[in-house]
Amino acid sequence: MSLPTFTATTTADEVVDTFAAQVRGKNVLVTGTSLNGIGYETARSIAKYANLVIITGYNSERLKLSEDAIKKDVPGANIRSLVLDLCSLAAVHKAAAEVNAYPEPIHVLIHNAAHAGGAFQTTVDGFETQMSTAHIGPFLLTKLIAPKLLATYSSTYTPRVVMVSSDGHKYGSGVDLEAVTHPKSEGHTTSGAYFQAKSANILFAIELSKRSEGKIKAYSLHPGAIFTNIMQKPDNKAFLVSVGALNEDGTPNTSKVPFKSLGQGAATTVVAAFDPRLEDRPGAYLDDCVIPADGAAPHSTDAETAKKLWAVTEEAVGEKFTF
Repeated sequence: MSLPTFTATTTADEVVDTFAAQVRGKNVLVTGTSLNGIGYETARSIAKYANLVIITGYNSERLKLSEDAIKKDVPGANIRSLVLDLCSLAAVHKAAAEVNAYPEPIHVLIHNAAHAGGAFQTTVDGFETQMSTAHIGPFLLTKLIAPKLLATYSSTYTPRVVMVSSDGHKYGSGVDLEAVTHPKSEGHTTSGAYFQAKSANILFAIELSKRSEGKIKAYSLHPGAIFTNIMQKPDNKAFLVSVGALNEDGTPNTSKVPFKSLGQGAATTVVAAFDPRLEDRPGAYLDDCVIPADGAAPHSTDAETAKKLWAVTEEAVGEKFTF
């Protein structure tokens, strides 16, 4: 069967319908699934065919809203809610213990959660909040539930881990490795912290694919510009207005930025999770549902940097991540 060529206008529903056979029977965990977000849209589309979709968030009331909305749109969907605060190592341990107690294995882990940014903040463990939400917390969660992923590995199936990054990584200078464990308020900017966190996503996907020696395939991606709740947070709004992505009134500046719909924004995530054409490209970075010719920036794909980031993150979480 010939598969379609996906583009920037492809929707998550179109992707999941194409790969219905690959999605059926699968158990998928998606982080950051608030209403009006791409994580929610990702979970909703996958729920049409998956055996189980686990949605996460740090607020149980908001999680319930997402669960109810998915079940309303997809009657019969098997949705399970998991409270997960990626800004607390203890909370990640608690959530991981809950996942490890599930009777089902995990076929796909999608790290979609992001912090809204803003002024310099540190977590209860002393890490910068954006780096903790986008990288340190996800690194630990992946490490702790890796046995659940590895349980699905066979001669015919390889589990996947998907990191929702951003082309914003290109505008930074990579990850300040020292700042991962010892963040500094001096020189901190919302955009700078964001660029670093998104570079870390790409480096983690590369190194995870390498270290698992083919037993887990990880991918990173740019979802596109999507007008979601996170763009409307005051600090983010101010930054996006300053670079011309939003108008002064906070609405999308479509004359400068090609904004996507929610469905189009979630499409690349679903491709990374299920497209069989990616099997021989572990660690790849996707944009507009395909692997772009120019790829990710060199500072976000350097093998030695990926190796160092892994070691620094192990130090941060106080645990070795081995297979």
